[in-house]
Amino acid sequence: MPADFVIDTKLEVVFSRATGRLDVSVGLDHIARLLRHPDFQPRFRQLFDFRGVTELMLTSQDVRTLAVPNVFGKHSPRAFVVSTDLQFALGRMFEAYRNLAGEREIAIFRERSEALAWLGLSANDDPELLSGPGGSFDDEARELNP
Repeated sequence: MPADFVIDTKLEVVFSRATGRLDVSVGLDHIARLLRHPDFQPRFRQLFDFRGVTELMLTSQDVRTLAVPNVFGKHSPRAFVVSTDLQFALGRMFEAYRNLAGEREIAIFRERSEALAWLGLSANDDPELLSGPGGSFDDEARELNP
């Protein structure tokens, strides 16, 4: 999947990542799967890593479309990690649209470690090396349960 996620219910955080081609259909699919996931709660924090995106096919209207759904709570911190100036600009555009909807806790970062710290997480909380799209963490074992 070009946009996967892992939900850590103990830490109350969604770790999302996008890879390859990213377009509006990929973003909408990610939102739909997240909203259907039984472990997802809008109060959770989110770290969304876009550094693996190799082809960014989003218009400003697409960004607006992706920003319309109220997926996370207004006070849920969300950190986006980007690697290019275009990703940064589109992330800021998304942030501006969500600000208009009352969501003020979005920040864009170039370094994953800074995003983790901003979310109040440590490197030990980071599942970056784990795989298993759409899975969730077992509260005790801290392993993926697809």
